[in-house]
Amino acid sequence: MEFKSDIQIAQEAKMDPITQVAKDAGIDEKYVELYGNHKAKIDYNILKDRKDAKNGKLILVTAITPTPAGEGKTTTTVGLSDGLKAIGKKVAVALREPSLGPVFGVKGGAAGGGYAQVVPMEDINLHFTGDLHAISAANNLIAAMLDNHIYQGNSLGIDPRKITWKRCVDMNDRQLRFIVDGLGGKVNGTPREDGYEITVASEIMAVLCLSKDIIDLKERISRIILGYTYDDKPVTAGDLKAQGAAAALLKDALKPNLVQTLENTPAFIHGGPFANIAHGCNSIMATRLALSLADYVVTEAGFGADLGAEKFLDIKCRMADLSPSAVVIVATVRALKHHGGVAKADLGQENLAALEAGLPNLLQHVENITKVFKLPAVVAINRFPTDTEGELALIEERCRELGVNVALSEVWGKGSAGGEALAKEVVRLAEQESTFEYAYSLDMTIEEKIEAIAKKIYRADGIQLAPQAKKQLEQLEQLGFNNVPICMAKTQYSFSDEPKLLGAPKNFTVTVRNLKISAGAGFIVALTGDIMTMPGLPPVPSAEKIDVDASGKISGLF
Repeated sequence: MEFKSDIQIAQEAKMDPITQVAKDAGIDEKYVELYGNHKAKIDYNILKDRKDAKNGKLILVTAITPTPAGEGKTTTTVGLSDGLKAIGKKVAVALREPSLGPVFGVKGGAAGGGYAQVVPMEDINLHFTGDLHAISAANNLIAAMLDNHIYQGNSLGIDPRKITWKRCVDMNDRQLRFIVDGLGGKVNGTPREDGYEITVASEIMAVLCLSKDIIDLKERISRIILGYTYDDKPVTAGDLKAQGAAAALLKDALKPNLVQTLENTPAFIHGGPFANIAHGCNSIMATRLALSLADYVVTEAGFGADLGAEKFLDIKCRMADLSPSAVVIVATVRALKHHGGVAKADLGQENLAALEAGLPNLLQHVENITKVFKLPAVVAINRFPTDTEGELALIEERCRELGVNVALSEVWGKGSAGGEALAKEVVRLAEQESTFEYAYSLDMTIEEKIEAIAKKIYRADGIQLAPQAKKQLEQLEQLGFNNVPICMAKTQYSFSDEPKLLGAPKNFTVTVRNLKISAGAGFIVALTGDIMTMPGLPPVPSAEKIDVDASGKISGLF
């Protein structure tokens, strides 16, 4: 059998015209703004016109703690959507937009894989409809207006040493983490320390994804805190009168993007905040649009369930008044053996002892979903050819002990046919009654909320606030930011804040080194460990393999 790469499969796909995809989804052509033949933006006014439409059931796909072996969360999300369609359900998928940083870095693209992809894959991974560039432009406009205000006399009394707003670029560029700008004499600005974040870590990205409409977007931008005055008063984008111009730059970016899966299922891909830094979910507007059109909407949250799913449930669902009907937790035998201590080179060999040692990672994620959040769940095993019957049986046995079924997912190699078993279990779960609960209540103190996440979700003994975080905590309480959710910035590779602690570690403390208010997004970011808001490229970046030929055909994406 000939092996085809993801990009080969994507380039050979028979795509429907996007106008047909929109029509099949129930979208009137007056709302469809074409970006070529296979991409479109959907006018957000459709949400007002469909406000009385009955919502479909929301299915969340999450995963175990990521490993170098890979889990296939997006692949499973797409394949499940096609599987639901294959068993006769009206379905849409709602995904995040890929960042150029991981595409050119180590992670690669984020459009699924094998025969469970969204297409056109190259466009989705590279620029797409320009949303991330618009977010960068809005972010950097505010930065330019801030420094210009200081240069033009600084009537607000902004302390250049207390500016918290950074510039951004959608690229892994560690060289820009810490910079000094405004050099070259008085005419070139005020010298100060500055820095860049990757665009998907910008608060503008979080604001876009959590906004309900363009007015909400503008109001959220106006609330963004950019820094503090000499007497420690917050300075906002609204103080600079920047919200109108920034919202104008984001006017089109706010419109959800429509594409399709390989099997022509409608796919809304919109917004892409990182889950180890930001809140890791696609936009509220895209999710709501999909829910108003389909009976089942399959969406995903970034990285493992301790990050993406926790933020999806505690931040996005709380703000948007959403309640998932079922949760899919993706795992692979290979990844679980890695959590059990097996080296990547040996993951293809049967090793029941290592699998048993790695299973607590999966089981803790399952317990968090079913016992903390009180949601029905199914474990989807993304099957590899090297998985043995004994290994699969062991996972099924341990999950059944927790009252959770296991479904094999073979969507990478078989498309919708490999996802029908999972689809049927999801439908069964979604028809059950559930009592969704948050991991913490908003009326708890900031410290209590962080501690609740650390103890309930990570199973830490507790938290420790670094001296700087304690000062920031006092300031946030004085400013009245007690009743907002917490967005944990933590390594994706462990339940703990130490990347090398695999499996389900115990007897550890989570150290919070920095607390930052994202007043526009409406949450507090708690930074732990060595997490960076600007990643770097690996020793051998994926960019080295990406190329384009004389006809414009791209290769090397995966």
